[in-house]
Amino acid sequence: MNAGPGAACFHCGDALPDSPPTFTLDGVTHPVCCHGCGAAAQWIRDAGLGDYYRLRSDGDGARVAADAGDFLSWDRADIQSGHVVSTPQGNEITVVVEGMHCAACAWLIDRALLREPGVLDVGANAVTGRVRLGWDPARTPLSPLLVRLAALGYRPHLAQGEAAERERRRERNRMIARLGVAALGATQAMMFAEALYLDTAREMSVPTRDFFRWITFLVSTPVVFFSGWPFIAGMVNELRHRRPAMDTLVASSVLLAYFASLVETVRGGTHVWFDAAVMFVLFLLAARFLEQMARRQASARLDTLARAQPALAWRITADGREQVPVAALAAADLVEVGAGDVVPADGELLDAAASFDESLLTGESEPVTRLPGDALYAGSVCRESVARLRVQRIGSDTRLSQLTRAVEKAQAQRPRVARLADAVATRFVTALFVAAVLVFIAWWQVQPERAFEVALAVLVVSCPCALSLAVPAALATAHGALARMGVLALGADALESLAKADTVLLDKTGTLTLGRPQLVDARAIDGGDVTPWLDVAAALEQGAGHPIAAAFARTGLRSAERVRAYPGEGVAGEVDGRAWRLGRAGFAMQGPDDGALWLGDGTRGVARFTVADTVRPDAAQAVAALRALGLAPRILSGDGADAVAAVAAAVGVAQFQARQTPEEKLAAVRSLQAQGHRVLMLGDGINDAPVLAGADVSMAMADGAPLAHRSADLVLTGKSLMRVPQAVALARRSQRIIRQNLAWALVYNLVALPFAAMGWVTPGLAALGMAASSLVVTANALRLGRIQGHTA
Repeated sequence: MNAGPGAACFHCGDALPDSPPTFTLDGVTHPVCCHGCGAAAQWIRDAGLGDYYRLRSDGDGARVAADAGDFLSWDRADIQSGHVVSTPQGNEITVVVEGMHCAACAWLIDRALLREPGVLDVGANAVTGRVRLGWDPARTPLSPLLVRLAALGYRPHLAQGEAAERERRRERNRMIARLGVAALGATQAMMFAEALYLDTAREMSVPTRDFFRWITFLVSTPVVFFSGWPFIAGMVNELRHRRPAMDTLVASSVLLAYFASLVETVRGGTHVWFDAAVMFVLFLLAARFLEQMARRQASARLDTLARAQPALAWRITADGREQVPVAALAAADLVEVGAGDVVPADGELLDAAASFDESLLTGESEPVTRLPGDALYAGSVCRESVARLRVQRIGSDTRLSQLTRAVEKAQAQRPRVARLADAVATRFVTALFVAAVLVFIAWWQVQPERAFEVALAVLVVSCPCALSLAVPAALATAHGALARMGVLALGADALESLAKADTVLLDKTGTLTLGRPQLVDARAIDGGDVTPWLDVAAALEQGAGHPIAAAFARTGLRSAERVRAYPGEGVAGEVDGRAWRLGRAGFAMQGPDDGALWLGDGTRGVARFTVADTVRPDAAQAVAALRALGLAPRILSGDGADAVAAVAAAVGVAQFQARQTPEEKLAAVRSLQAQGHRVLMLGDGINDAPVLAGADVSMAMADGAPLAHRSADLVLTGKSLMRVPQAVALARRSQRIIRQNLAWALVYNLVALPFAAMGWVTPGLAALGMAASSLVVTANALRLGRIQGHTA
């Protein structure tokens, strides 16, 4: 078949060659620009790998085969080392893809890749344009999966660094070009249409009228098919998957106005609506451009994290220094970081104290001083002097990579309110088409010449663009604001649950205190030398998940075997073949608890230790701010009553419970929930994991145990507790913004629809009203990004 004027590829939308290849869908033959697009469309139609490989092997997949070679390098270990993270099931990588604009694209990518052998998990995010892919390397390499992604029209790139930045620039430039053409074309179309509107007395000659109409047609065509192509392509995807949504309504309205005007121009009819078509495209494209800008600002934290790790590092060898790719670094390598340079990997500081700017990771504005032996993190900036470190974690294992993945995961999730808004918008589109048909029939009976115009106005004015943007725009901005203040939301409904909390439960050690316990007193029960018992205690505490381990971390030289932690009690193990217990008196020696740490064999105590911790400088201020927000603070701690009482008095908390086991903490949460309270839990240790998971919403401290992070809905990346009330205030404001957006979108649609149905709104005015509604929603959501350091 030959390509007609204006024809485009059914799959990707590119221009067709003179004799394009074709494929058949439901008995209808469609042209495609190349065999690669034909193979992709065939796979989508059949939803089977066999047909895809059969088409490629027959020679139709030449373009896809060329792509295969492009991705073979992604199977190399040195390429994957900086981007792939190992999971219990296999490997995981995040890529940024071209061409993913809407939920239908994400839906297709998810289902297409999940059909590939060896794929474990897929998470496509239309908001960020990123795809998270988990696969089993024992069953398949990475390159065939990327070939499949590219064959569908979504070419992948590394999700960090220059490749992603270049793709974002290309995407932005394409949008600016479309917007520029729309603005220019719409201005010209409106100018020519104005001449027709001013002919109220119908004195213009027919040739002159037709001249203005054909000129308007010419300037409107690039606006509809170039500037409006994202909406047309989105409509094709939505209809292909039988999920009509916003793009279906937009594209159908524009195309109806355009082709109806063309027909009227050819037949010399009374009205044309080219101006409405181009105004619709211009206004909605402008709204989408502003929305994308808002989302890019919201994901700025993610982009900054992604670009933070340098490409090269100075490795110290026996022969001196050598500059190597960061991916070439290995654990135990010695690395030199110059003043002003970025730390390339997680490691241990050597030689001398140095100052580092960790604001990217923690949100703390002031540089921190690190001492020899302290941990350094990739993404930190060395200040003032040269530093040396021993590499411990590289690539995807660094804390920087973990934060990046946490932000990506948070942005990819769909909370309940967003899913509800999507469902309402989808049903609203279907109902709106029905309403437009009924309005057309009604007006045809009364005033046939206005029937199409009024029905078109109904479709345009009530497009649920604002409803579709109401929740995503607010959530994207809120997540960006949270990330900037140093809080990562990991749970899909974390913001909603945080906004509803009325009670906050606080752990003591590592949460209200700095988590750096110091040994202030140690004595042997028999009055002898306490050093041997300190060595035993240090051996037992090695590798313990609770912050109290730091009090013994550098004391002993022995090692323990069969170590087992008993949350809320202590730790037990064998040192030099003898069983020991370290913890509360009842656990270590079956004695009465006195708030101290005891070392014993289970029946007899041999040493008593007093450990003290420092209260965080802003703990009292944070508790007061939480109380001002209406949250009732309580302390639940596994420590002794005296220590808990002292901290409670220092921070101004009247209600506290000491010596709480994980089960007792969870029971306290359940009791509060049974009374109708919404509980926020803030903790850090392994023994906090059950209660973090059981609370309505939970936060874990950045320096806490990994198990606590996995159980929490939010993670504080810095040490300031003031982020907690700030996050609560932001969550509450985000819920208010979401409710305002939903209310505005629903009220606008309900009010605009009858006005349009009564013929009081022209299609051009309808396009302006719809775009204004979307801009109001987006601008309202952007207010969340202005939150800085206040808590109310």
